[in-house]
Amino acid sequence: MVGQFIRSLTESREQRAAVFDQMMEQSYRPAFGVAYRLTGNHTEAEDLLQETFVRAFRFFHRYDQSLPFTSWLYRIMTNLHIDRMRKKHRLKTISLDESPANASEARDVADPHSFADQSLMDSTLEEPLQMALLATNPDFRMAVVLADVEGLPYEEIAQIMETSVGTVRSRIHRGRRQVRTYLMAHYPEICPNEEPEVFAL
Repeated sequence: MVGQFIRSLTESREQRAAVFDQMMEQSYRPAFGVAYRLTGNHTEAEDLLQETFVRAFRFFHRYDQSLPFTSWLYRIMTNLHIDRMRKKHRLKTISLDESPANASEARDVADPHSFADQSLMDSTLEEPLQMALLATNPDFRMAVVLADVEGLPYEEIAQIMETSVGTVRSRIHRGRRQVRTYLMAHYPEICPNEEPEVFAL
Protein backbone atom coordinates (compact mmCIF):
# COMPACT_ATOMS: atom_id res chain seq x y z
CA MET A 1 0.00 0.00 0.00
CA VAL A 2 2.77 2.42 0.97
CA GLY A 3 4.83 1.34 -2.07
CA GLN A 4 1.88 2.02 -4.38
CA PHE A 5 1.41 5.47 -2.85
CA ILE A 6 5.10 6.31 -3.36
CA ARG A 7 4.96 5.09 -6.98
CA SER A 8 1.90 7.26 -7.62
CA LEU A 9 3.74 10.31 -6.27
CA THR A 10 6.80 9.53 -8.40
CA GLU A 11 4.69 9.07 -11.51
CA SER A 12 2.89 12.34 -10.78
CA ARG A 13 6.20 14.21 -10.50
CA GLU A 14 7.48 12.62 -13.70
CA GLN A 15 4.30 13.53 -15.56
CA ARG A 16 4.45 17.09 -14.25
CA ALA A 17 8.10 17.37 -15.28
CA ALA A 18 7.29 16.06 -18.77
CA VAL A 19 4.48 18.60 -19.20
CA PHE A 20 6.71 21.40 -17.95
CA ASP A 21 9.55 20.42 -20.31
CA GLN A 22 7.17 20.55 -23.26
CA MET A 23 5.80 23.96 -22.26
CA MET A 24 9.31 25.28 -21.65
CA GLU A 25 10.44 24.18 -25.11
CA GLN A 26 7.44 25.82 -26.75
CA SER A 27 7.83 29.10 -24.88
CA TYR A 28 11.62 29.46 -24.90
CA ARG A 29 12.02 31.66 -27.98
CA PRO A 30 9.29 34.23 -27.18
CA ALA A 31 10.32 34.25 -23.52
CA PHE A 32 13.93 34.89 -24.47
CA GLY A 33 12.81 37.73 -26.72
CA VAL A 34 10.97 39.37 -23.84
CA ALA A 35 13.91 38.83 -21.48
CA TYR A 36 16.26 40.41 -24.00
CA ARG A 37 14.01 43.38 -24.55
CA LEU A 38 13.92 43.93 -20.79
CA THR A 39 17.64 43.55 -20.14
CA GLY A 40 19.27 44.59 -23.41
CA ASN A 41 22.05 42.12 -22.76
CA HIS A 42 22.40 38.54 -24.01
CA THR A 43 23.99 37.19 -20.82
CA GLU A 44 21.54 38.94 -18.51
CA ALA A 45 18.63 37.75 -20.65
CA GLU A 46 19.83 34.15 -20.40
CA ASP A 47 20.26 34.50 -16.64
CA LEU A 48 16.83 36.06 -16.22
CA LEU A 49 15.21 33.40 -18.37
CA GLN A 50 16.97 30.56 -16.56
CA GLU A 51 15.94 31.92 -13.17
CA THR A 52 12.39 32.35 -14.46
CA PHE A 53 12.17 28.73 -15.62
CA VAL A 54 13.69 27.46 -12.37
CA ARG A 55 11.12 29.33 -10.33
CA ALA A 56 8.32 28.31 -12.68
CA PHE A 57 9.23 24.63 -12.28
CA ARG A 58 9.47 25.02 -8.52
CA PHE A 59 5.93 26.39 -8.34
CA PHE A 60 4.50 24.53 -11.33
CA HIS A 61 1.99 22.81 -9.07
CA ARG A 62 0.33 26.22 -8.63
CA TYR A 63 -0.04 26.83 -12.35
CA ASP A 64 -3.63 26.84 -13.62
CA GLN A 65 -3.36 24.97 -16.92
CA SER A 66 -6.56 26.56 -18.21
CA LEU A 67 -4.56 29.80 -18.56
CA PRO A 68 -1.76 30.58 -21.06
CA PHE A 69 1.56 29.29 -19.78
CA THR A 70 3.45 32.28 -21.21
CA SER A 71 1.30 34.72 -19.23
CA TRP A 72 2.14 32.91 -16.01
CA LEU A 73 5.80 32.78 -17.08
CA TYR A 74 5.91 36.50 -17.86
CA ARG A 75 4.44 37.30 -14.46
CA ILE A 76 7.32 35.43 -12.82
CA MET A 77 9.80 37.13 -15.15
CA THR A 78 8.34 40.55 -14.38
CA ASN A 79 8.75 40.08 -10.63
CA LEU A 80 12.29 38.76 -11.02
CA HIS A 81 13.28 41.60 -13.34
CA ILE A 82 11.90 44.26 -11.00
CA ASP A 83 13.78 42.67 -8.07
CA ARG A 84 16.97 42.69 -10.12
CA MET A 85 16.52 46.33 -11.09
CA ARG A 86 16.03 47.32 -7.46
CA LYS A 87 19.21 45.49 -6.46
CA LYS A 88 21.13 47.12 -9.31
CA HIS A 89 20.04 50.58 -8.22
CA ARG A 90 21.06 49.83 -4.65
CA LEU A 91 24.48 48.65 -5.83
CA LYS A 92 24.79 51.62 -8.23
CA THR A 93 26.52 49.56 -10.91
CA ILE A 94 28.08 51.70 -13.65
CA SER A 95 29.44 50.84 -17.06
CA LEU A 96 33.23 50.71 -17.45
CA ASP A 97 32.84 51.99 -21.01
CA GLU A 98 31.55 55.37 -19.85
CA SER A 99 33.74 58.29 -18.84
CA PRO A 100 33.59 59.34 -15.17
CA ALA A 101 31.73 62.52 -16.14
CA ASN A 102 28.85 60.48 -17.56
CA ALA A 103 29.01 57.60 -15.09
CA SER A 104 25.78 58.59 -13.37
CA GLU A 105 23.93 58.15 -16.67
CA ALA A 106 25.80 55.06 -17.78
CA ARG A 107 23.87 52.20 -19.34
CA ASP A 108 25.15 48.73 -20.16
CA VAL A 109 24.06 47.86 -23.69
CA ALA A 110 24.49 44.78 -25.80
CA ASP A 111 27.27 44.38 -28.35
CA PRO A 112 25.42 43.30 -31.53
CA HIS A 113 28.49 41.35 -32.71
CA SER A 114 28.91 39.25 -29.55
CA PHE A 115 25.80 37.06 -29.65
CA ALA A 116 26.11 33.30 -29.86
CA ASP A 117 22.78 33.09 -31.70
CA GLN A 118 22.87 36.02 -34.10
CA SER A 119 19.84 34.82 -36.06
CA LEU A 120 17.69 34.89 -32.93
CA MET A 121 18.91 38.39 -32.10
CA ASP A 122 18.22 39.63 -35.61
CA SER A 123 14.63 38.44 -35.30
CA THR A 124 13.98 40.08 -31.94
CA LEU A 125 16.06 43.24 -31.94
CA GLU A 126 16.42 46.48 -33.82
CA GLU A 127 19.12 48.52 -32.14
CA PRO A 128 17.45 51.97 -32.03
CA LEU A 129 14.25 50.58 -30.54
CA GLN A 130 16.16 48.41 -28.08
CA MET A 131 18.19 51.41 -26.93
CA ALA A 132 14.98 53.42 -26.57
CA LEU A 133 13.37 50.66 -24.52
CA LEU A 134 16.36 50.51 -22.19
CA ALA A 135 15.98 54.24 -21.60
CA THR A 136 12.39 53.90 -20.38
CA ASN A 137 11.01 53.28 -16.92
CA PRO A 138 11.12 49.48 -16.23
CA ASP A 139 7.36 49.21 -15.60
CA PHE A 140 6.61 51.13 -18.78
CA ARG A 141 9.13 49.01 -20.68
CA MET A 142 7.47 45.77 -19.58
CA ALA A 143 4.02 47.03 -20.58
CA VAL A 144 5.24 48.19 -24.00
CA VAL A 145 7.12 44.93 -24.65
CA LEU A 146 4.11 42.80 -23.74
CA ALA A 147 1.76 44.93 -25.83
CA ASP A 148 3.87 45.80 -28.88
CA VAL A 149 6.29 42.87 -29.07
CA GLU A 150 4.14 40.03 -27.77
CA GLY A 151 0.83 41.52 -28.92
CA LEU A 152 -0.96 40.62 -25.70
CA PRO A 153 -4.34 42.20 -24.90
CA TYR A 154 -4.47 44.77 -22.13
CA GLU A 155 -6.51 42.46 -19.89
CA GLU A 156 -3.81 39.79 -20.04
CA ILE A 157 -1.04 42.32 -19.44
CA ALA A 158 -2.95 43.56 -16.40
CA GLN A 159 -2.98 40.01 -15.01
CA ILE A 160 0.73 39.56 -15.69
CA MET A 161 1.67 42.88 -14.09
CA GLU A 162 -0.90 42.41 -11.33
CA THR A 163 -2.52 45.79 -11.88
CA SER A 164 -5.60 47.32 -13.48
CA VAL A 165 -6.30 47.67 -17.19
CA GLY A 166 -6.36 51.44 -16.72
CA THR A 167 -2.85 51.36 -15.26
CA VAL A 168 -1.67 49.18 -18.15
CA ARG A 169 -3.07 51.67 -20.66
CA SER A 170 -1.32 54.51 -18.86
CA ARG A 171 2.02 52.64 -18.72
CA ILE A 172 1.87 51.73 -22.40
CA HIS A 173 1.00 55.31 -23.36
CA ARG A 174 3.78 56.78 -21.22
CA GLY A 175 6.23 54.08 -22.32
CA ARG A 176 5.57 54.75 -26.00
CA ARG A 177 5.98 58.46 -25.34
CA GLN A 178 9.37 57.84 -23.69
CA VAL A 179 10.42 55.61 -26.60
CA ARG A 180 9.38 58.30 -29.07
CA THR A 181 11.19 61.05 -27.13
CA TYR A 182 14.38 58.98 -27.07
CA LEU A 183 14.19 58.17 -30.79
CA MET A 184 13.55 61.80 -31.74
CA ALA A 185 16.60 62.87 -29.71
CA HIS A 186 19.01 60.12 -30.81
CA TYR A 187 17.64 58.84 -34.14
CA PRO A 188 15.81 61.78 -35.81
CA GLU A 189 16.30 60.13 -39.21
CA ILE A 190 13.87 57.34 -38.27
CA CYS A 191 11.65 59.34 -35.94
CA PRO A 192 11.09 62.96 -36.95
CA ASN A 193 8.84 65.14 -34.80
CA GLU A 194 5.78 64.49 -36.92
CA GLU A 195 5.95 60.67 -36.55
CA PRO A 196 3.02 59.06 -34.68
CA GLU A 197 3.52 57.53 -31.23
CA VAL A 198 3.21 53.92 -32.36
CA PHE A 199 6.21 51.83 -33.37
CA ALA A 200 6.58 48.32 -34.74
CA LEU A 201 8.74 46.84 -32.04
